[in-house]
Amino acid sequence: MRWDPGARDRLQAAALELFATRGFEETTAAEIAASVGLTERTFFRHFSDKREALFDGQQRLAGAFLAGLGDAPTGTSPMGMVGAALDAAAAFFPDERRSYSRQRQLVISRTPSLLERERHKLAELASAVGDGLRRRGVPEPAATLAAESGVTVFGIAFQQWIGEGERRSMAEIQRTVLRELAAVASAGAAGEPGGS
Repeated sequence: MRWDPGARDRLQAAALELFATRGFEETTAAEIAASVGLTERTFFRHFSDKREALFDGQQRLAGAFLAGLGDAPTGTSPMGMVGAALDAAAAFFPDERRSYSRQRQLVISRTPSLLERERHKLAELASAVGDGLRRRGVPEPAATLAAESGVTVFGIAFQQWIGEGERRSMAEIQRTVLRELAAVASAGAAGEPGGS
């Protein structure tokens, strides 16, 4: 087997380009590989199926979230830990990746099976963050509420980050959305019977 440096990145870029121009369902793994001078066998050495060319970074993203949780100082509130996790994950979204992410999201939004896969991946991320919070001693239901809220913040921020004309960093947008969530929760608590 000949080592081909950069094959994985080239395959991912080619897959996205073909999915965007021809459609996800209409594109085969063999065509993706051939478009960059590689074999179908090489494609499957890197990805278990063609969907994974789009979802390949999920484990690293979850790892960044969990590293952020773990790095939060002892005594940090559950949402403070989630904020640290969001800050750590923001490193995965540098400005130079914005156009790639925008095109990727367009492909996903046009394909029901990919939308379902993305929802499943976000649910897995929320579950992993919840487990991380529980390992840090956060009880229920606070762990699940904080984890689900954090992944919702991430999803909203990501959609804003890939918006046409958006120039703010992912970290800045996530912090803004997190503040909005805190304001909504605070206003809701104040409006409850017995609230101030």
